[in-house]
Amino acid sequence: MTTLAYVVKRIYGDRCTVHGFRSSFRDWASEQTSVLHAVAEAALAHQVGSALERSYARSDLFAKRRGLMNRWAEL
Repeated sequence: MTTLAYVVKRIYGDRCTVHGFRSSFRDWASEQTSVLHAVAEAALAHQVGSALERSYARSDLFAKRRGLMNRWAEL
């Protein structure tokens, strides 16, 4: 069990999941920022595109993900 999942389960029991946090982040990124879809998905460790597209997308978008996560942390 991941640390966040452990903490959420300890505080909320079965009433809440980590997926809810991830979903909230994704909705916020789509509605409140202008970051590219790929950046928001990378922040969630999701793969975007087909295997062929991913083979050409070599950047981890780290600087853009950092900026996005800093904005999320400021909320």
